[in-house]
Amino acid sequence: MALELRHLRYLLAVAEHGSFTRAAEELHISQPTLSQQIKQLEHTVGTQLLDRTGRAVRLTDAGGTYVHYARRALRDLATAERAVLDVADLSRGSLRLAVTPTFTAYLTGPLVAELHLRHPGITLDVREMTQDRIESGLLADELDLGIAFHGAHASGIAATPLFTETLSLVVAADRAPDAGTLPAQDLAERQLALLSGDFATRTHIDAYLAAQRVRPHIAVEANSIQALTEIVRRTPLATVLPDAVTHDHPHLRPVALEPPLPARTVALLRRESAYQSAAARAFARLTRYIVDERGYPPASDV
Repeated sequence: MALELRHLRYLLAVAEHGSFTRAAEELHISQPTLSQQIKQLEHTVGTQLLDRTGRAVRLTDAGGTYVHYARRALRDLATAERAVLDVADLSRGSLRLAVTPTFTAYLTGPLVAELHLRHPGITLDVREMTQDRIESGLLADELDLGIAFHGAHASGIAATPLFTETLSLVVAADRAPDAGTLPAQDLAERQLALLSGDFATRTHIDAYLAAQRVRPHIAVEANSIQALTEIVRRTPLATVLPDAVTHDHPHLRPVALEPPLPARTVALLRRESAYQSAAARAFARLTRYIVDERGYPPASDV
């Protein structure tokens, strides 16, 4: 019997769930049909791919090897389908983008607005996730591009520096100090509202405070930048965020700290071997335009 794509998808579903029952539910087929299809696949390749003797269904050694190449084949096929549908004039197309959380506060909006203005036929799927998940998604061909920070990247990830992100103390405009800078030691006397510990930015802030031997009173923790900006606007509390967040918030003011928080280089991420659609290439050019147009500091040497 000739191998068909559904056989590969069925095998991957069983391997992922470790169960014919759960895999059949996900695939919306009956369990006997799924079992029969897997047996047909094993007959075609001439070896047993699944060990059905335990409580959970497991891949045999041969099955593990076969699944590795099956995933690659399906991924390459999906890439080929997108390449065929790609339209160079950008009258239509699609783009899967992921960003780390802080960028949704100041960069995602301008980028999406400009993309929609210039290329309204492009469908954009935007996701917010941690940097490690972005890189995993790029490598698995679940994403086309990511915006995160330059640094040590997973093998196979290409990073193009975009700009330098600086962080400062952020306060309500009517409570901004007269001095242009604030000594880091003065933070010990302030009540702060900070991002929660699951943000990479919070880790960055905590490392700075520890280096300066400052232990401020953290009155509020939030997992939303929008919540923080509203809290700071309406209370005497201050926060620490990227300066760029204040560009679209006239009621907020950045206050430089001395010494300054270490800057971070923002980068556009992609999979090195990935097919770059016309939409992805256009978005990369657009990102550089927005960075220049909004006056973000150029990327430092990395």
